[in-house]
Amino acid sequence: MKVLKTLAATSILALSLGAGVAFANNPMVGGAPMYETKNIIQNAVNSKDHKTLVAAVQAAGLAETLMGKGPFTVFAPTDEAFAALPAGTVDTLLKPENKDTLTKILTC
Repeated sequence: MKVLKTLAATSILALSLGAGVAFANNPMVGGAPMYETKNIIQNAVNSKDHKTLVAAVQAAGLAETLMGKGPFTVFAPTDEAFAALPAGTVDTLLKPENKDTLTKILTC
């Protein structure tokens, strides 16, 4: 019985430590884990705080690029940051006729 208790305790400890390592490798952003095995777009679409960024990246035609092999550095403003822009700014930038301007903003 003592061996069984020791084995159970060891198993629980090992699982707990393993879960901690997995969590450390997948930080939470916008309430969603960011997985090393996924590309930037696959991770960003799961974040509740980056919906505007995803829409902007798609409108600029940059999603395919960010789905490719990097390395990439992305400074990812939250929806709250986009909302702080003057009224109408985001809606105007997301229009197809402003794709070049939006692309320049996102890639500078």
